[in-house]
Amino acid sequence: MIRITEEQSAAIATHELAYEAVREAFVASVAAAAKSFPVVIGHASDPQNRFTIKSAADGSMAGVKVGSYFPTNDEVGLPRHNSLILLFNQEKGSIGAVVEAGKLNAYRTAAADAVATDALARADAKVLTLFGTGNQAEYEAHAIAKIRSLQRILIVGRSEERTSAFAEKLSRGGLPAEACEAETACRQADIIVTATTSKAPLFRPEWVQPGTHISSMGSDGGGKQELPPELFSAGRLFCDLPEQSLRIGEFQHTAADTNVVPIGDVLKGTVSGRESESEITVFDSSGISLQDLYIAEKVIAAHLSKPIA
Repeated sequence: MIRITEEQSAAIATHELAYEAVREAFVASVAAAAKSFPVVIGHASDPQNRFTIKSAADGSMAGVKVGSYFPTNDEVGLPRHNSLILLFNQEKGSIGAVVEAGKLNAYRTAAADAVATDALARADAKVLTLFGTGNQAEYEAHAIAKIRSLQRILIVGRSEERTSAFAEKLSRGGLPAEACEAETACRQADIIVTATTSKAPLFRPEWVQPGTHISSMGSDGGGKQELPPELFSAGRLFCDLPEQSLRIGEFQHTAADTNVVPIGDVLKGTVSGRESESEITVFDSSGISLQDLYIAEKVIAAHLSKPIA
């Protein structure tokens, strides 16, 4: 059995590797052989500490990702999020590889928004509005900066102090970030990315300008919500996996028969993406296991290709 530690996977992970893996996973997800199984959402002995189990298979691999969110880790100085990917040996049914993927998961999640944004946002998009000031928001900012030449990144957060500190951190990392209030940030945005744990809309639909692309990644369970539902009738809707997005993703807040396009179909060229410069496009990333399996494979390949010391 192959085992990749957290330290090893974190050392291999890059935005470029994650982008390539997630793009391949999205394309694979719309193939006939691909199966994404129902998500299991549970909690630990302390109910505020939660975990999610996602599993999938296609013609080349099968496996499971277990992700955890433990807010109580704040008390002991550990990250709230962690992740473990298991790949099956499909001939024997045993576990063929284990990849510890705490940091890798942050790259993978940001890559999903970057891939969708690259496919759907206007080519001349230069202003990113980012809701969220946590660990994942930092990865989102850097991932979007890889696929568009951003002139401004407007940061919106609940705490003025944390928002300013986060903007300063991004600026030190070479990104043109500044704190901003929600309405101004939305009205000036070409791209809006939401990376929060919100259970209510973060902004009003009339603040969103024609031609804006929106990527939401925070809704991955019942009751979570980042976007105003009124926005859905104003634009075209895309996601990673329609049945999951409508059940636990952002589009749980719209009608069950709403037309939601898998981003894999856009990447394959079987469905159009943006159809006009004035169109509003919305992508919901509820997170699919094939993303984890594909990025784990790339990390394993990179690890095994290293010369033995």
